[in-house]
Amino acid sequence: MSREQLIRSVQQHFDGGAFATDLARRVAWRTESDTGTVPPELHTYLTEEMVPSLHALDFDCQVIDNPDPKGGPLLLARRVEDPALPTVLTYGHGDVVNGQESGWREGLSPWALTQEGDRWYGRGTADNKGQHTVVLTALAYALQARGGQLGYNITVLLEMGEEAGSPGLARFCADHREALHADLFVASDGPRINVERPTLFLGSRGALNFSLTVRSRDKAYHSGNWGGVLANPATVLSHALASMVDAHGRILVPGLLPASVPDKLRAALKDVVIGTGADDPTLTPGWGEPGLTPAEQLVGWNTLEVLALGSGNAQRPINAIPSQAVAHCQLRFVVGTDWKNVQATLRQHLDAHGFEQVEIAMGMVCGATRLDLDNPWVDWTLASMERSAGQSATLLPNLAGSLPNDIFADQLGLPTLWIPHSYPACAQHAPNEHLLGSVAREGLAVMAGLFWDLGDPAGVPWKEGALNTTTSA
Repeated sequence: MSREQLIRSVQQHFDGGAFATDLARRVAWRTESDTGTVPPELHTYLTEEMVPSLHALDFDCQVIDNPDPKGGPLLLARRVEDPALPTVLTYGHGDVVNGQESGWREGLSPWALTQEGDRWYGRGTADNKGQHTVVLTALAYALQARGGQLGYNITVLLEMGEEAGSPGLARFCADHREALHADLFVASDGPRINVERPTLFLGSRGALNFSLTVRSRDKAYHSGNWGGVLANPATVLSHALASMVDAHGRILVPGLLPASVPDKLRAALKDVVIGTGADDPTLTPGWGEPGLTPAEQLVGWNTLEVLALGSGNAQRPINAIPSQAVAHCQLRFVVGTDWKNVQATLRQHLDAHGFEQVEIAMGMVCGATRLDLDNPWVDWTLASMERSAGQSATLLPNLAGSLPNDIFADQLGLPTLWIPHSYPACAQHAPNEHLLGSVAREGLAVMAGLFWDLGDPAGVPWKEGALNTTTSA
């Protein structure tokens, strides 16, 4: 079978409804991982759904308990044709965020695949069941087209706790480093930059969550009797936040920023346009760091967001000065940020501005990574994608969102390539999450072509790309 025949066959698989059948079965598994528990469905999704699919492709499969009791199990599947051959590691996650059933539009359910034109609704369709179904389906067809011999080894790592912050993943990868040894990392998660063109990104921004709390007293006091002589913790906290980020979203704490946007990154983003999709929100003029394009703000700079703000009872306010106030915040950061010292940076800033009473509690964190744009895998992968899709692909130096890519890039030392099959308005993590059928169909062609091309020894940069040149923070 030729490469062209492979792509036609995998698209016929999609057109005939088999892809939808597989995805519907996977969406029906209620694999919520962000509820504070580890439900049994996280284990049975792997043992009853994924293991049989991979056994059919001659993978050796192990479902292994998470070293962190807060995390779901992991599937480690290996297909070794010859230990002397190079190895590809691919990754995905079968867990999803909570269903939020009451918020879905009438006629839709998070646990049933519903097709309405190009939109395929269901929890996990975009994040990440639809995407790992694209990858594994394309792999199966590439194997068939190559007569059962890819010409390289492949390892599949599927976790069941990504939506809970990937607890235990770093330790698991350390414990199983030998089994996860590879020459290249290829995975699918996150969105394309837009619907129209396939995207390749080389890493991700990091994310660091923290909470700021002002505890003024142990109970609320009547605002008529005590207003004017008792400090209001909500007022104090509002001013503390205003000292950190201004009314236009610009970060005011130098220690929370990178030094600059590198020239190579600017050049890579010069033709990238943000927010052009029909369902994309309207960008806010003048928001964020001045002097940067929207693409540079998203991909090459840091943002400080207030995710939630609380004091008193917003649903039923009373005439009382609240006893405390809290703000849950998030720093999204790029390579070059001193994120390991954020707590000390915040403490120093708040104290210097007279907010010694503001308490800081640090939360989830993952590092920022970016494969060097000159790595030989970059141009090779773009060429493969463009050949399969029949159009040019967008190169993003890193995703604006965050993924546990630092584990694969830093801990395992791999060059990392991410090819997403979703789009920015997919409503992941929200009601009415959906996958676009047209994007999934094109994704099948892109991934099948990539798996085919990796088996062609001519021009594949195994040796040149084996050295990871990822820049991390």
